[in-house]
Order: sequence, then structure tokens, then C-alpha cells
Amino acid sequence: MTESPIVISNSRVRAEILPLGATLHRLQVPDVRMADGPASWRDILLSRSDISHNDTFQYGATIGRFANRIARSRIAIDGTEYPLDANEGVNQVHGGPVGFSDIPWRVIGCADDKVELGLISPDGDQGFPGTLTVTATFSLIENGVRVMFSATTDKPTVLNLTTHPYFNLGGETIDDHRLQVAASQFTPTTLDELPTGEILPVAGTALDLREPRLMRDVLADLAATGLQRSGALNQNFVVDGTGLRVHVRVFGPDGLAVEIASDAPGVQVYSLGNFGRRGLAVEPEDFPDAPNQPAFPSTVLRPGKTYSRTIEWRVI
Repeated sequence: MTESPIVISNSRVRAEILPLGATLHRLQVPDVRMADGPASWRDILLSRSDISHNDTFQYGATIGRFANRIARSRIAIDGTEYPLDANEGVNQVHGGPVGFSDIPWRVIGCADDKVELGLISPDGDQGFPGTLTVTATFSLIENGVRVMFSATTDKPTVLNLTTHPYFNLGGETIDDHRLQVAASQFTPTTLDELPTGEILPVAGTALDLREPRLMRDVLADLAATGLQRSGALNQNFVVDGTGLRVHVRVFGPDGLAVEIASDAPGVQVYSLGNFGRRGLAVEPEDFPDAPNQPAFPSTVLRPGKTYSRTIEWRVI
């Protein structure tokens, strides 16, 4: 029997959480278009229609063990090489064929304003070493929702957790949305979307989104300059600063806006490419292929240490 979504809400936001994939299924706000009518909620996320299983888009799901791509599905830790389960040609993406987005998480606790979920990923899961114990705690904040991830391991491993919500603040496409990314650098990729290992400035490129830009113009500039990937904006940005800070702001066509904050070093932004440009995925995370890129921040988690990551979705 399919579990019903777990609902947490206040006067400014309503969220539905699914144990399958520790998924932020819906994020709703009072509908500004209905100000003179009865109470109504507008969903600002794309959501899958069947909550009994995940799909390739991974709508709102938690991504792990390792978000984004790992080249040749191999990592090395302390001189030991580990082959991982590939699911994108020879590479691994978003944790492998059966990542955290595909697993039913256990409900640890529920309250009106908080949901705590957990899972245990066994040693060798998708090729990764170490038994990993993970919790994801979704809770209300004044103007939005926060998720806090925590994890421990019994062997050295790598870990990079994020969520995969697609935002649409109104309209059939995101062409009339404006996007702002708080990043003065990015990690360039090859045509197969693997990082080159470089960290380059956004200044003078179509990826300079430090001021809000219309998505229609961004996508056209990316195509014209060869920075488009899979027919989309699909890029990891190096977010300025450290600690919990704003990564991305998305402005809808009728005045509604959200900001995504995190303590992650980077953020992947993906515009759904050839699938209708209906949503904009914003994924705070470590850098793609970080275990194989010496210049990137380390993603190694060791026994005795606790991994933590915070992501907030705020209505502004």
C-alpha cells in the first residue's frame, strides 16, 4: 500500500514529504492570484503523478550517496580503488542504478512542523565502501522549509547529498523566469558533462548570473557560446562565501520569488533541457566528480566524523 504524503505547514508554506526517496513532493504557497477569494495554495514544484515509485527525473528526491557524476564509475580512497555501479554509460550519476532517491526511508518521527527520516546504506551499496547511517530532517522555517542531512560511516567513504526539486513559479515554461546565482566561478565540463578539473570565472561568459537574468536570454546565450549541455543550462557553480548562505534566487513571471540557501560549496542548476523547459532544478552540493579531481574540495567522510548539510527553500 502506498504511503500518503506527510504534511507540514504554517501560514506561509505547505510542504508534502514522501518517505520514498526522502522526497520534497510538494512545496506550496498562498496563491497571490486568489487574494480576494477563498484560501488557495499554489504548488511551486513539479511533482511526479505516481508517488509509489521514483522516475528518471527524480522530482524532489534526496540524491545519494553521491550527487552528480563520477567519471568512469571509480573512486580511490587512501590508495584503494573502488569500482562503482555505472548507470550512465561508463559513468555513475546520482548514486548509481539504485540510489537514495529509489529507497523507502524509515520514518523516525513526525510533528506538525517536522519530519525525520532515516536509512542505512550497507557496505558496498552501489560500490561505495562503508556502512552509512543517514538522517534527513525536514522542518518548517518562518518563510519556507529546511532539510538537514546527517550521516556517519564505519569505513572511509565519499558522500555528497542533495535534493532534486524542480521549480516552476508559474507558466507552461520557465522562459519568463529570472535566475540569479551567487557565484563568481564555475567548473567547466566536457560535452559528456564531466568536469575538466578547472575552476574558471563566470565574468564575460553566459554563466555570469550574479544579477538576475531572464531564462529565455540565458538559454539563448548558452547555445550561442557552446556552454549548453543536453539542450539546457546544466552547470555546477562555485558559490561565493562559506557557511549557510544564499545560492540561488528564482523570480517568477508574476512577482513570486524563492531563494535557495545552503552550506554546500557548489550548486548544480539544470533547466530540464529537451523535456519542455518546464522546471528549473536547483541542487546545492559538492562538486561533480570531486573524488577524482584533486583541485576540488574533498568529499571523504571518515569514521568518527559526522557529515552534515543544510538546504533551505525560502519564499521571498
